[in-house]
Amino acid sequence: MSKIILITGGAGFIGSNFIVHFLENYKDVNVVNLDLLTYAGDLSNLSGLEENKNYTFVEGDICDTELVNSLFIKYKFSGVIHFAAESHVDNSIKNPDAFVKTNVNGTFNLIDVAKKHWMDAPFSFKEGCETNRFHHISTDEVYGTLGDTGLFTEETPYAPNSPYSASKASSDFIVRSYFHTYGMNVVTTNCSNNYGPKQHDEKLIPTIIRKAINNEAIPIYGDGKNIRDWLYVEDHCTGIDLAFQKGKAGETYNVGGKNERDNLYIVHKICEILDTIKPRENTSSYADLITFVQDRPGHDFRYAIDASKLENELGWKASENFESGIMKTIEWYLNKYNS
Repeated sequence: MSKIILITGGAGFIGSNFIVHFLENYKDVNVVNLDLLTYAGDLSNLSGLEENKNYTFVEGDICDTELVNSLFIKYKFSGVIHFAAESHVDNSIKNPDAFVKTNVNGTFNLIDVAKKHWMDAPFSFKEGCETNRFHHISTDEVYGTLGDTGLFTEETPYAPNSPYSASKASSDFIVRSYFHTYGMNVVTTNCSNNYGPKQHDEKLIPTIIRKAINNEAIPIYGDGKNIRDWLYVEDHCTGIDLAFQKGKAGETYNVGGKNERDNLYIVHKICEILDTIKPRENTSSYADLITFVQDRPGHDFRYAIDASKLENELGWKASENFESGIMKTIEWYLNKYNS
């Protein structure tokens, strides 16, 4: 009997890339994708999978206990990989209650239903469920902000600064508690800023590309000197895969790209590439469109991840540097926006 894995939020940016990766690499595994199809979910991210006999899509809410329970009864999942989350920091500032509902309550609902189906009692698995695993996808933003030096490790104390990161920190702690209290087989991965194909248009890199080719002002917060560690989405997928398959129960693994860049570098690099491959009709540089706007409240200065635990223990290695990954990303978005 094939294993059946529940993947939540699989119509979103990272989840959809992961499902494609997973189905390509594991022909004997079936995937059920549970996604509410909010503004951030798009089934076109999974075009081509409709005829795949190993793939099933279910539209629904991770907060719906009755639905989640019915899916566990029907499919007898042997694993959960939990991507579903509200993730846009600006939106969390305007509407924090949606983030608590989805990220905190939704995660609790999922893992609690999984526990009831997989375990008879604390530290006692039902027959056939001994290797079932709950993999929680999280973010480096739970660690707060860094100064000019240093890296986030798995031992860095949590210090979330936005409603988004606070809700993700809460969900991380819920998952951790189900390992320590009930002995559930859980693993958590915390990633740095992802970029690549299928990312929602609201995010920084797609916004820069879209605004540029439409000859609109390219908005950059503050002075543009906020620094992020950029991780190409396919590299993130391979890290998640390794942690799900081989990670030690109860452990956290940080996934980072070792590609620290400030926002000014990002916008100028994209404009430089666009100047070469899609010059403006008036021959001026796309960089002339860069416009500085009021910084957002509580904007963390710098994130950077030390991924050595994932590299040393599980053998993970990023394939893309920022320069190779951003070229692939720009080409993908040009195809999208031109079509």
